Amino acid sequence: MKHQYLKNVTTLKLNTNACTGCERCIEVCPHQVFALKNGKSEIINKDSCMECGACAKNCPFMAIEVRPGVGCAAAVISGWLKGDEPSCDCSDGCGSGGCC
Repeated sequence: MKHQYLKNVTTLKLNTNACTGCERCIEVCPHQVFALKNGKSEIINKDSCMECGACAKNCPFMAIEVRPGVGCAAAVISGWLKGDEPSCDCSDGCGSGGCC
């Protein structure tokens, strides 16, 4: 079963230049957000990220950044206040009105 959370709200970022392909993120991610492609990790399903932080805490090369719980909470609150779909603009590199 594939878990989906709010679309385009996670704070998850992967620095592929720092990634060595050790696969630690793949091992610890509870929702299969990562896969190994061409010898490096790649985010294959960002909307399944629940921002638990396991990937970032276990990456020995600090190639992953995520602020646990920030994206979803900010998106829900923003959606309530604006009366529209949840969005915190984190997916575009921390836009001006986002959770970052």
